[in-house]
Amino acid sequence: MLVLLPPSEGKTAPLEGEPVDLGALDFPSLNKTRERLLNTLARLGSGPRALVALGISPGLVDEAARNAALREAPAAPAHEVYTGVLYERLGLGALAHENVLIASALWGFVRAGDRIPAYRLAMGAKLPRIPSLAGLWREPLRKAVPDEGLIVDLRSGAYAAAWKPRAATVVGVRAFSDGKVVSHGVKATRGDVARILLSGPEPQTPDDVLTRVRDAGLIAELSANNLDVQVPAGAGR
Repeated sequence: MLVLLPPSEGKTAPLEGEPVDLGALDFPSLNKTRERLLNTLARLGSGPRALVALGISPGLVDEAARNAALREAPAAPAHEVYTGVLYERLGLGALAHENVLIASALWGFVRAGDRIPAYRLAMGAKLPRIPSLAGLWREPLRKAVPDEGLIVDLRSGAYAAAWKPRAATVVGVRAFSDGKVVSHGVKATRGDVARILLSGPEPQTPDDVLTRVRDAGLIAELSANNLDVQVPAGAGR
């Protein structure tokens, strides 16, 4: 089983530590694209042009400035840098990491233990001379990422567009309330599901995923390629 996680918009910037070493990151074939993006962010700087390209407000100018110096910034394991509801519910630092990949608009994919700095770059950003970050990553990721076995895909649509498994058996996770798909609560739900699946014997099939989640007390059904999990009304608001 492979669990694909989204990045989090919120990140905890390491206060100390050596800078990122691209040669030490997993998937070294992605380093050419990683280098290109690091160089682009450094040239972009932190002025109004950078804010527009990154799609952020003037109040986040410090994050744009951080992007311009990522090669020198302190780095820490990715599971410590990424924060937010999903990661809080998952508690990845206490779990085995070998079955986890974290999607990133800057790094492509990283392992939970890969050391990275905090950065600000969403897949929807419009960087100079790069019409689409998802398009930029599509071919490098196709060549680099294993596409086999069972994949539990917890990424959002923007990150899924960069790499879609074609040979593997894929299970997504959706949140339902009162019979309708909801966006509120889905991050917490996905964090819970990932924690359940990574905390015990490795599931081999979608039915195994369903059984593990139900045994943990969640109300869930398999629907096509998705695990549909019931959440309380108003959860996650």
